Amino acid sequence: MTRSLYLASSSKYRRELLTRLQLNFRCEAPQIDESPKKGETPLETCQRLAREKAVAVAKEHPGAIVIGSDQVADVEGVAISKPGTHDKARAQLRSMSGKTIVFHTAVCVLCEETAQTLEFAVPTSVEFRELSPAEIERYLIAEEPYDCAGSAKSEGLGISLLKRIESSDPTALIGLPLIEVSNALRQFEMTLP
Repeated sequence: MTRSLYLASSSKYRRELLTRLQLNFRCEAPQIDESPKKGETPLETCQRLAREKAVAVAKEHPGAIVIGSDQVADVEGVAISKPGTHDKARAQLRSMSGKTIVFHTAVCVLCEETAQTLEFAVPTSVEFRELSPAEIERYLIAEEPYDCAGSAKSEGLGISLLKRIESSDPTALIGLPLIEVSNALRQFEMTLP
C-alpha cells in the first residue's frame, strides 16, 4: 500500500526543501498554538511543536505519513523566535553579534494508522561575526528576514553575517534536515534513491 505524504507546515522554506527529495506530498498548515510553555527549554519547545504539528495533521489524514517540524534559535538558553518586524530583527541581530547560537530543528514523522512515530532533533551551531549597526541595517533592508528565527537567512545574503556553521545536516538550518528526514522516510518504507 502506498501512503500519502503530508508536510504539516505552511513554511515555504520547508516545502522547498522537501521538494528536493522528488516525492509527491501535500502541505497542510497545522492549527496549533505555537507559544512556548513555561519552563520549557528551546529544544523542548521545538520538539513538542514538531510533534503537535504532525499529530494535528495526522488526525485529519490517519492513513498518511506526516512530517512535522519546528525550529527554535537558542541564545544562551533563551528561545529566539521569528522577529516579524524590522525593529525586532535589528534587536535580535545586535544581541547575537559575536556570539554562537544553537538552532534546534526538531522533526516528528508519524503514521496514525500504524502507530509508527520517529522523532529527532538536529542542532546547528552558528557563530555570528561582530556586526556593526550599519551592516545590520544594510542586511535587513536587503533581505527582510522577518519570517525566520534569528533574523538571518543562511541560504541567502545572511551567510555574510556568519563566521562559522557546524551541523551534521546542512539543510537543518534552513528548516528541515533532509538527511535525517530521508532516513526516517525509508523506515516508513518510502522509496528514495
